[in-house]
Amino acid sequence: MASQFSGVLQLTDLDDFITPSQACIKPVVIEKKKGKSLAKIQIEDDGSYFQVEQDGSKQKLEKAKITLNDCLACSGCITSAESVLITQQSHEELFRVLRNNKVETQTSATEQKMVVVSMSPQSRASLAAHYGLSSSETGRRLTSFFKGIGVHHVFDTSFSRTFSLLENQREFIERFRKKEQDRTALPMLTSSCPGWICYAEKTHGDFILPYISTTRSPQQMMGSLVKGYFAEQKGLSPEQIYHVTVMPCFDKKLEASRPDFYLDKAETREVDCVITSVEVIKMLEEENVSLSDMEPAPLDAMFSSVHDDEFLSHAGSSSGGYLHQVFTYAAKQLFGEGVEELTYKTLKNKDFQEVTLEKDGVVLLRFALSYGFRNIQNLVQKLKRGKSPYHFVEVMACPSGSVNGGGQVQPLANETSKELVQKVEELYKAEPLLAPEDNARVAELYQSWLHNVGKEKARELLHTQYHAVEKNTNGLVAKW
Repeated sequence: MASQFSGVLQLTDLDDFITPSQACIKPVVIEKKKGKSLAKIQIEDDGSYFQVEQDGSKQKLEKAKITLNDCLACSGCITSAESVLITQQSHEELFRVLRNNKVETQTSATEQKMVVVSMSPQSRASLAAHYGLSSSETGRRLTSFFKGIGVHHVFDTSFSRTFSLLENQREFIERFRKKEQDRTALPMLTSSCPGWICYAEKTHGDFILPYISTTRSPQQMMGSLVKGYFAEQKGLSPEQIYHVTVMPCFDKKLEASRPDFYLDKAETREVDCVITSVEVIKMLEEENVSLSDMEPAPLDAMFSSVHDDEFLSHAGSSSGGYLHQVFTYAAKQLFGEGVEELTYKTLKNKDFQEVTLEKDGVVLLRFALSYGFRNIQNLVQKLKRGKSPYHFVEVMACPSGSVNGGGQVQPLANETSKELVQKVEELYKAEPLLAPEDNARVAELYQSWLHNVGKEKARELLHTQYHAVEKNTNGLVAKW
C-alpha cells in the first residue's frame, strides 16, 4: 500500500498501515485506578494488549482512537496510522452531511447545513487531464455535479490565494527591512505546504520556525472568508456552514485539523472536511456519473477568480506562484527595478532552482524554489551552518510541487507519472492570468471586511502561528 501523505511526513517505519507505529504516543488507553499496584502489559500474537494484574487476572485494553489532532501533537508516526487519520476527512463524511440535509429538509431545518465546496486549481487541472477537458470546463462541470448532489456554493481557491500572495509580499518587505536587526528575518520560507510545516515543527522546531512566513495558505484564507465574511453576509453562524475543500494533497487534511484554525466560540473548524482530487473521482463513480457527461453550470463568482465564465490564475509556478509574485514586487518596491520575466537557473536538480536580481555586478535579491524532501533537507542544513545565500524560498514537500501531490489522479496504464505531471502543469498554466493587485473584488474585501474588523483581528484572519513539537522518547522505537 503506497502512502498518501507527502514524503516529509514519512519519518518512521511504514510496515504497519492498520495501527499506529511504535513511535506513537497513544498506542492504548490505560485506565488508572487508585490503590492498585502496578500491572504488567502483555501483547498477544494478534497484537491485542492485556493488562495482567498481580493475581494473574487479565483485562483487555482498548486501543486508543488516534485523531488528526493527536498526530499533530505527537512526534511519532503519521502515515502508518492513515487508516484512522482520514475517517473524519473523507468524501464519505461529505456524503453523510448531504444525506442529513435531505432528511432535515423533510422534517426540520434546524440542523441543516449550508454546504460550501472550495476547489484548488491544482485539483481542477488534475481532473481536467483525467477527463480530457480544459481546466475551466472541468470547473463548470464540477460545479454542476456538486450542486446536483446538494452543495450550495462552489468556490475557487485561486481567489483566496490572492490574499496569500499579497500578504506574502508585504511580509517579505517587512522582513527584508529589518534583516540587520533580526537574524531570523531572512530567508523567508513559504508556508502554504502543510507537509513542510508539520516536518518543520516536529523535526527542527524553534530553530526553523522563525524563518517561516506567518501568512495563511489559500485553503485557510478561504476558511476565514467562508466562516467569517460569507457567514455574516448570509446571516448564519459559522457552525451552520459545512466547508469542504478539494485539494491535491492529503497533508491538507492535517492542516485543516490544526487547533489554530478552530473557532472556539462557534465550536467549529474553518475547514470542516478536505477531500482530494482522487476522492472526487470516487464520488463521481459512487453516483454513477462521468464528468464528461455532466452539463456545465455557471461558475460561482462571489469567491472565485472568474472572467467570462473562465477561471483566472496567477503567474509563476503551478504551486501558487509565490516566488514570482514576491520577487517582482520586492524588486520594484526595494530597488525600483521592473522585472517583466524571471530567469530560473536549475541547480542540483529540476526541483531546486534560483532566481537573482543583479545590478552593476551586485546580487540584490536571490530567491529559490525547493521542492521535495531531499532539497528541503539540504536547505535546512545550509541554514543551520549559516551558509544559505537566499532571501526567499518557495518550499513544497512534493517533488514537482503541488500539481504532483499525493491526492492527485494517478496516471493511466499507457502514460508515465512524468507525462501526467507535464499535462497537468500545461492545463494549469493555460488559464489567463490576473495579477493579485488587479483583483478588484479582493481589494474591495480588504476595505469592506478586513478594514472594518481592525488591525489585530485582520492579522488573525490572514496569518497564523507555528508550534515546535517536543520530541518524545519511547523505548519501543529502538531498532535492535
